[in-house]
Amino acid sequence: MMFADEVVVKITAGKGGDGCTSFRREKFVEMGGPNGGNGGKGASIIFEVDEGLKTLIDLKMMKIIKGKKGANGEGQNRNGANAEDVVIKVPAGTTVTNLETNQIIADLTRDGERVIVAHGGRGGRGNRAFATHDNPAPHMSELGEPGEFVKIKCELKVLADVGLVGLPSVGKSTLINMISNCNAKIGAYHFTTLNPNLGVVNLNNGEKFVMADLPGLIEGASEGVGLGFKFLRHAMRTKVIAHVIDMSGSEGRNPIEDYEVILNELKNYDEKLYNKPSLVIANKMDIEGSKENLKEFKGKYPELEVFEISAINNQGLDKLMERLNELVKSLDEVKLYDNNDFSDSHVLYKFHDETPFKIERKNNIWILSGDEIEKLFYMTRFTEDESIERFGRKLRGMGVEEALEKLGAKRGDEVNILDYIFIFKD
Repeated sequence: MMFADEVVVKITAGKGGDGCTSFRREKFVEMGGPNGGNGGKGASIIFEVDEGLKTLIDLKMMKIIKGKKGANGEGQNRNGANAEDVVIKVPAGTTVTNLETNQIIADLTRDGERVIVAHGGRGGRGNRAFATHDNPAPHMSELGEPGEFVKIKCELKVLADVGLVGLPSVGKSTLINMISNCNAKIGAYHFTTLNPNLGVVNLNNGEKFVMADLPGLIEGASEGVGLGFKFLRHAMRTKVIAHVIDMSGSEGRNPIEDYEVILNELKNYDEKLYNKPSLVIANKMDIEGSKENLKEFKGKYPELEVFEISAINNQGLDKLMERLNELVKSLDEVKLYDNNDFSDSHVLYKFHDETPFKIERKNNIWILSGDEIEKLFYMTRFTEDESIERFGRKLRGMGVEEALEKLGAKRGDEVNILDYIFIFKD
């Protein structure tokens, strides 16, 4: 199975259905009133966690996701149907980020958890909805609101209680495979160029925790060298970091230098990762020279909690697993983000400026922009005189006319909204 842990997707929610301009017309019935129905809501795009998924490969194949338009309203007071929302399944541990604002939309960690990534547009109102005492038979209706568009990045950061970290060939895979021979259920999930393992470690007392054999580090990983971020992002959710060190130096490396390389990469990537509770697993203690190296290592780091094991000979594993379980139980669930990291709203038309519009002048044309104005423009049916009049009233109510005059606009000047030109006049 291919593994994908980072995907960029363009999301477009469905447009709302158009409202209807219609009047009751029956034989022998005079003064038939307005009976145009409202349009239906457009489809929202929803992400939902499925704990059976372990990769973002399905999402990677989509690249673009679009929701359907709501049904248009009809005469005889018939409202259009809402479009069915689009539900996309993602694995637990998926973080969704708005690429335009770099704010977190959601951090999805629990099975069945849902988030609306893009909201469908509301349906336009039919002329029945505009009927008032002063205007009992309006000849206007609204078009449907556009659905939200957002470009997102999805990152999968594996869910595990304990993360095994270490340089290549220190014995992490051997360790987790030996645990699988000691009543552990292991499932291998392949990364694109890596082969990490996720395992559920079952202890004799019935308790269990999840361990991840994470990809091997090399110096410079925090700057993207080698596996880089593909490794480090997966360590972020773990409660405990277990440093696996080849204490024998059998690969021609120095155990103290190996440990310092790992610490440096963790610290450079994220202080939170560097400060996680940790212990050291001194592996390959069955090889000659390991005892001497371990004595030197402990002399350098007397404060560290070190467990001596030989993964290949299944020595020292029970005591190690019991200690890891104690640490896991004593720690709260890891939260990668605080409330300030999350977007307060990712609704398309919410504006954050002090005024709901901006005015610029280019080539003697006044350019009018702003979410609220653009929403009004998209929903106005310019083929109806009353809709055009309403559009003008709304702009005046927002203060657009007054603002243009203060900036020196004259009657007859051209005003640009999106791709259309209007004449500024009474």
